[in-house]
Amino acid sequence: MVPNRDHSPSAPTGGAYPLLVGLFTALLVVSNVSAVKLIGLGTVDLFGGRFDVTVDGGVFLFPLTYILGDVLAEVYGFPAARRAILLGFICAALGVLSFWLVQISPAATGWTGQEAYDSILGFVPRSVGASLAGYLVGQLLNALTLTTMKRRSGGRTDGSGGALWVRLLGSTAVGELADTVVFCTIAFFGVITGPQFIGYVVLGYLYKCLVEVVLLPVTYSLVALLRRRDGPV
Repeated sequence: MVPNRDHSPSAPTGGAYPLLVGLFTALLVVSNVSAVKLIGLGTVDLFGGRFDVTVDGGVFLFPLTYILGDVLAEVYGFPAARRAILLGFICAALGVLSFWLVQISPAATGWTGQEAYDSILGFVPRSVGASLAGYLVGQLLNALTLTTMKRRSGGRTDGSGGALWVRLLGSTAVGELADTVVFCTIAFFGVITGPQFIGYVVLGYLYKCLVEVVLLPVTYSLVALLRRRDGPV
């Protein structure tokens, strides 16, 4: 009988778990680098104001980290998801530190790319802190919410009925809300104000949740595959 990993003292180390953790970490690091570019999506009228809709380049990959976070928590339990989340945080922080060290290192004679490097990878400390704080709080709440809902639902593991999709969407709603509010508040409070700030938070949150809904069949399939491969939780 496979032990319930939700209550196990240590996270799994075999099966597909290492591959998922590697993919999870890669998506996080790449999306953080991609986020240095701001993308304009036009203008909208919202909350009585008209403002530009702007997203960062992390919009394409970062929501996928929540899907993988859901899968890790659902299949392997909270300790396993927490290990992946903390590893991702460490790798992202190391990436930021590395980029900063390269930035402040003296340029070689004849190298003319310093200004471009500063523009692309010269992260603003406030944005970096906001991104890392939002990620850590949001992902941990996402995993904790999912595993708590699973335990209270009786630990159903077959994904039948509405139990699995409720856990997936419910945990994402909580985690993404915390992530979005923490990031936007630290990074942009006082910079973007009034209706524009509220609209930025709301639109960002709704988009991330929509990605989870659209990719729900993929998440279901991946959870089922991993349960067959690594055993039920």
